[in-house]
Amino acid sequence: MKNLVILGAGTAGTMMANHLHHTLKSPEWQIHIIDEREEHHYQPGYLFLPFDIYTPEDIIKRIEDFIPKEVQLTRHRIDRIIADENRIELTGGTSIPYDVLIIATGAKIAPEETEGMKGSEWQQSVFDFYTFEGALALRNKLRDWPGGKLVVHITEMPIKCPVAPLEFSFLADSFFKHKHMRDKVDITYVTPLSGAFTKPKATEALEHLLHEKQINIESDFAIEWVDNDKKEIVDYGGKKISFDILVTVPTNKGDEVIERSGMGDDLNYVPTNKATLQSLAHGNIFVLGDASNIPASKAGSVAHFEAEILTENILHYIHGEPLKAEFDGHANCFIETGNGKALLIDFNYTHEPVEGSFPFPGIGPLRLLKESRMNHMGKLAFRWIYWNMLLKGTHIPFVSATMSEKGKQF
Repeated sequence: MKNLVILGAGTAGTMMANHLHHTLKSPEWQIHIIDEREEHHYQPGYLFLPFDIYTPEDIIKRIEDFIPKEVQLTRHRIDRIIADENRIELTGGTSIPYDVLIIATGAKIAPEETEGMKGSEWQQSVFDFYTFEGALALRNKLRDWPGGKLVVHITEMPIKCPVAPLEFSFLADSFFKHKHMRDKVDITYVTPLSGAFTKPKATEALEHLLHEKQINIESDFAIEWVDNDKKEIVDYGGKKISFDILVTVPTNKGDEVIERSGMGDDLNYVPTNKATLQSLAHGNIFVLGDASNIPASKAGSVAHFEAEILTENILHYIHGEPLKAEFDGHANCFIETGNGKALLIDFNYTHEPVEGSFPFPGIGPLRLLKESRMNHMGKLAFRWIYWNMLLKGTHIPFVSATMSEKGKQF
């Protein structure tokens, strides 16, 4: 019996377990997935939790509800990958051998990387919303907050879901308007980038929305430390921005298991071929989702598109066939803009977000880079699609893994 082992039962790992269960119909292969957690979290839902749009019950389910019974699920902490010996070492000394390994260990926040960020004001006036605990604490803070200076801040790139901090800013604007206290809240968006986003066309549209909603923007801000006593963030040039609430996106890093295994870069991301998703160092190891260092967005849609292409490449590898260099960095993201509207962006390695229609050329019904209520409905519908289609490895009709140029205005 040969072992195909998946590390991580988050979005990427669960999708791969289901895709391979459907396609790897061979009695010679056992699919094995390892994760110490018991709960599966719909991470895009963390954005809505602080504003009481979603409840915890909306975004948390049991991991085993989405793992096929034929796939062996092991709940245990992974100590390290011994790549030269083709085995996984679990805490306690147990080892699991593999013939093919898929790394889907994700990324997580590392507030300890910035001096003072996880200081005395952590979850008092300094919050993240990239964890369940952080989003829940922020919800409790916002429920009766009287107003003041709200600073939404990105420490450094790359981060999971690059548009989420912007979405938070837009939803905050809408939230305080509905509470009839927008005039009591000063919102400032602080980024290390030179503009609101990483792509010029999208940056233009998003900065227009920031100005329209009277959200200040501070760009090129490279944070050095958080002053908990004065409630200020300070950059390396000495610039200071004061806050009453700081909603920060800390440095994002790959899982510590990658560091312990000696397989990652400075941020614990695994060097990966951006087109085949094969590890650059080990031929029988593949990487997808937030765990890799490829220059694509760390977002659920990217993991979804990667999973469809990687499934084919795993089969090619098993059969001794050449891998297909097909993944183009495709990302498809709804951006909540508040007041029941959203934008939709579609891009890849070579094409930045542009205007057009999606998924049907010239028809839509979704419009790219245009605010609409239809896009907002699409964003909310994605939660159902996530639980009922994406995790289960079901192809979404009319949405291709690679980016289509039809209906786009380049």
